Amino acid sequence: MNQPSLTSLTVQVLTISRCDRWQARQRLQDLNIPCHCLADGRLQVEINHPIAILQLRSVIQQLTASRTDLIDWLDQCWQTPHSLSSDS
Repeated sequence: MNQPSLTSLTVQVLTISRCDRWQARQRLQDLNIPCHCLADGRLQVEINHPIAILQLRSVIQQLTASRTDLIDWLDQCWQTPHSLSSDS
């Protein structure tokens, strides 16, 4: 299956505190997603692949969501039926 191509998209994250943006920046760089912190407090992220959008969302969610929200999200993941194999 071919994945859709994405030329490049620059996203500026505003919903993250200044202290958390450095942690987000480090994690995104660990994932090989180009990003940097701007002087005005924004985190600028360059998206070059559709999976990078999901990874960005996950990183930001882990830093901004409450513990209760993260637990609820994880519970939903465990309850979601998966059809990854064609055994049926």
